[in-house]
Amino acid sequence: MSSTPDETTLSRIIEMAWEDRTPFDIIEQRFGYGEKDVIALMRRHLKRRAFENWRKRVSGRKTKHAALRPAGITRGYCRSQYKPQGAG
Repeated sequence: MSSTPDETTLSRIIEMAWEDRTPFDIIEQRFGYGEKDVIALMRRHLKRRAFENWRKRVSGRKTKHAALRPAGITRGYCRSQYKPQGAG
């Protein structure tokens, strides 16, 4: 995806990307941004050090990839972290 999302959507994508239990697949389903798109978005909108920390955090993390998650985990988010779209 090449266009920049509005501020609310951008904020939610960044928040979901930082969440350990939200796989990239869910971000793509909800917003149309695949893993590579999210990485590019994070690179553009985070400070360099924050981006580097995020990449270290999500690299190889099984929970960020639905196919690598244990069977039986079908949620794309932690219930205690979930915010409906449009909530501030």
